[in-house]
Amino acid sequence: MFLTLSRWNRVSKKVCCLFGIFLSVTATPVIACSRVLYRGPDNTVVVGRTMDWEQSLEVNLWAFPAGLERDGNAGSRSLKWTSKYGSVVATCYDKLVADGMNEKGLVVNVLYLSSSVYPQFDGTRPALSIGAWAQYVLDTFATVDEAVTVLKDEPFQLGVLIMPGGHAGTVHLSVADATGDSAIFEYIDGTLVVHHGKQYSVMTNDPPYDQQLALNGYWQEVGGSIMLPGTERPADRFVRASYYLGEAPQTSDEREQIASVFSIIRNVSAPIGAVHAGQPNVAATLWRIVADQKRRTYYFELTDTPNIFWVDLSKLDLSIGQPMRMLPVEGAPVMAGEVSSRFEKQTDFQFMPGSDPGAQK
Repeated sequence: MFLTLSRWNRVSKKVCCLFGIFLSVTATPVIACSRVLYRGPDNTVVVGRTMDWEQSLEVNLWAFPAGLERDGNAGSRSLKWTSKYGSVVATCYDKLVADGMNEKGLVVNVLYLSSSVYPQFDGTRPALSIGAWAQYVLDTFATVDEAVTVLKDEPFQLGVLIMPGGHAGTVHLSVADATGDSAIFEYIDGTLVVHHGKQYSVMTNDPPYDQQLALNGYWQEVGGSIMLPGTERPADRFVRASYYLGEAPQTSDEREQIASVFSIIRNVSAPIGAVHAGQPNVAATLWRIVADQKRRTYYFELTDTPNIFWVDLSKLDLSIGQPMRMLPVEGAPVMAGEVSSRFEKQTDFQFMPGSDPGAQK
């Protein structure tokens, strides 16, 4: 199939206005991650994501019960709260929550966004380390609508952090619930921007989300069956994920649903060794997660091991008074199948400290 001349003319008119956006994407130093949200028959909602980084993140899984007393670790005005819901999360360095699902089926994904600009502390509101942002949402909310209602008013400020290796921990946040509702939270030029609606089913990294949508609109006009961009860059991954999500089968078969989401996020994964001099936005995929929000099952895959393992949240006691638990992942023996019984009791978890964005300038 080929583009007709008239259709090509319509498409090409969009290229000029989007070319500047494309250049900003390719020149921006970002680290890669991708997220997709699949909605299927019988109230099925499944979220998949990749984690792409240039070095080990020392990932482990943690199971947190309800009733934990939390501290946002962001200085003298650090936010304190008590967890309302239990959750299972993936952490980096056992200090930063990058991903997770709570007992109500709410899923939160943290993805890198180098263009994030957070407002400096105003001295009046409490502060929260970015490393705790995802966990606060999992601890506090059952639905996306609840999260948007509270977070849009910015009841706290985010404290920035520096990752091992020297990268600033600048991120944006996606939230999805068991109904398939979705929201994206970004700080652009110091202002919180929220995209809320079921249509926001794909997210990668830079540029900011509204520009990602514009770029994807161009490629939708071209047509994915004709041509798709194929690099590891965020804009290309966004387009491929959007196209293949639209092609995913509407099936009631649980195994096919999970396999479909894994197949999409594998398509947008960066291969081992995909690191290029002068292109810090290209990093290999370290691990992949698929969260089945209907069945409360959290699937995990390391790219350097041959198996998928998963956690059935119904097999974990996440009630008040239970201990927090940790499942060693990186460097642990190869795991497969359901692993809830392998979590080990822990006594302490502290978030990576965050500091005033104004002090980083």
